Amino acid sequence: MAEPVRDRWAAWLLERRHGGDPEDLKATMEFLTPVRDRVLKNAALTGGETLLDIGAGGGLIAFGALELVGEEGRVIFSDISQDLLDHSRSLAREMGVLDRCEFVRASADDLSALEDASVDAVTTRSVLIYVKDKRRAFEEFHRVLKPGGRLSIFEPINRFNSPNHPSDGSIFMGYDAEPIQDLARSVWAVYERRQPPDEDPMLDFDERHLFDCAEEAGFEEIYLYYEARRAPNAAVAAGWGWAHRWEILLKSSSNPRAPTLEEAMAEALTQEEAERFTAHLRPLVERNENTARHAVAYLRALR
Repeated sequence: MAEPVRDRWAAWLLERRHGGDPEDLKATMEFLTPVRDRVLKNAALTGGETLLDIGAGGGLIAFGALELVGEEGRVIFSDISQDLLDHSRSLAREMGVLDRCEFVRASADDLSALEDASVDAVTTRSVLIYVKDKRRAFEEFHRVLKPGGRLSIFEPINRFNSPNHPSDGSIFMGYDAEPIQDLARSVWAVYERRQPPDEDPMLDFDERHLFDCAEEAGFEEIYLYYEARRAPNAAVAAGWGWAHRWEILLKSSSNPRAPTLEEAMAEALTQEEAERFTAHLRPLVERNENTARHAVAYLRALR
């Protein structure tokens, strides 16, 4: 029987993010678990409350919150992907917690399906990075929260990472690509055609912009925690489970809009060029000889 067709968000989260490899998925989840725990800690949930998890994806934060809100509490899974909502609903049914879960298809900048002052806490993880109108999203977060409600978010700050991919092709994904600079430039051009930097919501903000959006939306108290690093082995530190594994890097994609490296190479390079590109880059990947920049922000705010 043919596999069901998934939208790009579900296809990426359930397969393309980790190249369909269980070990890579495990490494990714090991990185994300403490992120989840910190987001939930900042949300300060107590028994009987209602949490709205926006961009719930596979339910990492939402399922983690169920124990915190208890039997009398409720968790609303919100996502733009119906496939992911259906996936989470199936998991909730298997776990026996379906009666405490609600599923709403909505985008972060349009929560009109939810009433004003209807939830105690709002969480997001790597969601605003895909949203063009971030100010509108913060206004919606503020609107649906009850007075005294809490907002807790985590976002990668990709603008900080841009030196990992200089336009001259001398560095590719944090690896020295100078001997294949021409090829690296051609491959990276595929990524930029898919996601033009001047139009990409993943690159149009930094941590200060998040703070300003929260302030302008009317939050009374705002706390922002920014972490940045430049270090060897940064792929591991950033939660990129494909570190050391060329075959997984080939088949994985950094976000739902991006091609896999294999797809980008096929589009940009001849067979001979692809062999030269691989001959140089593969040993560097397998020895993890990269130095890269990585930054994230945690923000919590009180309505």
